[in-house]
Amino acid sequence: MSVGFVMLVHTALDRAEQVARHWAKADCPVVIHVDRKVKRRDHAGFVDALADLDNVRFSRRYSCEWGTWSLVKASQDASEVLLRDFPEVRHVYLASGSCLPLRPVQELKDYLAERPLTNFIESVTTEDVPWTVGGLDEERFFMRFPYSWKKQRRLFDWYVKFQRRWGLRRRVPDGLRPHLGSQWWCLTRQTLTAILEDPERPEHDAYFSKVWIPDESYYQTLVRLYSTNIESRSLTLSKFDFQGKPHIFYDDHMQLLRRSDCFVARKIWPYAEKLYSGFLSNDTTVFTGAEPNPGKIDRIFSKAVERRTKGRPGLYMQSRFPNKGWENGLTSAPYGVFEGFSELFEDFEDWLARVTGTRVHGHLFGPDRVEYSGDQAVFAGALPDSAKLRDYDPRAFLTNLNWNTRGERQCFQYGPHDTKAVSPFIARDANATISVISGAWAVPLFYSNANFSEIRREAARLQKIESAHLDQLRSFQAKARVRIWTLADFVENPMEPLQTIIDELGARTAHRLTAAPRMVSLEGFGQFLQNLKNQGMQPHLMGDFPAAIGGAGPRTRPRKPYLVK
Repeated sequence: MSVGFVMLVHTALDRAEQVARHWAKADCPVVIHVDRKVKRRDHAGFVDALADLDNVRFSRRYSCEWGTWSLVKASQDASEVLLRDFPEVRHVYLASGSCLPLRPVQELKDYLAERPLTNFIESVTTEDVPWTVGGLDEERFFMRFPYSWKKQRRLFDWYVKFQRRWGLRRRVPDGLRPHLGSQWWCLTRQTLTAILEDPERPEHDAYFSKVWIPDESYYQTLVRLYSTNIESRSLTLSKFDFQGKPHIFYDDHMQLLRRSDCFVARKIWPYAEKLYSGFLSNDTTVFTGAEPNPGKIDRIFSKAVERRTKGRPGLYMQSRFPNKGWENGLTSAPYGVFEGFSELFEDFEDWLARVTGTRVHGHLFGPDRVEYSGDQAVFAGALPDSAKLRDYDPRAFLTNLNWNTRGERQCFQYGPHDTKAVSPFIARDANATISVISGAWAVPLFYSNANFSEIRREAARLQKIESAHLDQLRSFQAKARVRIWTLADFVENPMEPLQTIIDELGARTAHRLTAAPRMVSLEGFGQFLQNLKNQGMQPHLMGDFPAAIGGAGPRTRPRKPYLVK
């Protein structure tokens, strides 16, 4: 017996019974909390249905509501029952009634047995990373939230405004640094016991009981006090849309869920008979012990969000209305913007100029100077390389550069280090073709020789900047032609996007590319990103780089460029 489950159930009791029975028959004890709002008759039937299993328990019932302390209290009581009645359990896995195991239970047991001291829980600091979607970040820890966001919305909003107006702030208990993360965790017995039996628990509970959405911060914060062996990730596949609402998985998501290699997924549609019958079977030949990797399906969800939010060109839909800025072009001619390419490739600018015949600059909006092609101090139309003069009106600078060089397409590099004032202008410019490798700014940090604490702070800062920039590019107001690849997706197959870019720029030759620019080595980069996660920073813009890829060997550069036959 290596892992026990705590289940929070409030609906679809028949499906929760199936899942609980599946885990219990695999010699995994289960403690279930049933929402007090469930009718007594339904609750009694649920208990009777599982009465034949001696390793299933039920905890005290609370009336649970989203965003309130009741969810934490329910998990606390259920965890205490599990730890008390089943001393052989080494890991406690928190799940919901809408969760579904995706892999054989034995694989989960073996996985945790190899990591007996590891706590799997997302734990991210709010000041470093914009983790939340449309919610309160730091304020959730410094304000009081006695009112329900769902049932008492007017009182909730009024009290927030009241506290902001008068500058009311709560004191965070000594020794605590607030963290956020997914509600669904898997903690070791030692860590969970330390949290629940801490002499200062009354003070911690009193503080978090008035925090907004404490189930996403209570364990995520306290785990940092009692363990240094933390994998800042969840073993449960849980996807959210652009509004922060969880995706619901249906029968046609069967192959998608299998590709993730995750142990558990939520939320499952209660009528997804194919999913429940398929994943709750005793077929152990489906999986091969792969590392959980939800990043495999991130691209699909990103495309779904894009289809939902952006729509098709020329199609008016809800929340898309005419806006100002309908000028007949913000600039006079097409140009290309490349973000992340010079960080990933050693000789990208020279290569692009040679292949396309365009004028390729460095970072025109760099912090120190304007990096014209050929390292010129003065460019067309007597434009100097002074960053100070450029930043007096960056939009006019780009407009003048484009006008003065009409007839020759201009291309330049851009990144989170550059002047941010010109970013909205470029996004709204229909003449701009913007190619982005999101998260590529982490590559220079990976090769830097700075202290890791400094790298972590810089990574958090750059991610915030790029995240805001990508929001501008994805806005319905954006008129530029935008292509965005995560670093992981681009590295997996660089030739296809490079060919697309070259075709759009109107290369000198119509032949397909035979060689790409020389890419820097990314050996060990996945572990570098995992180290950032383990330090409380959540790098999410570069896609998924499994920590195991690349190993810990020396960083070597490729002997020759990529070839396509």
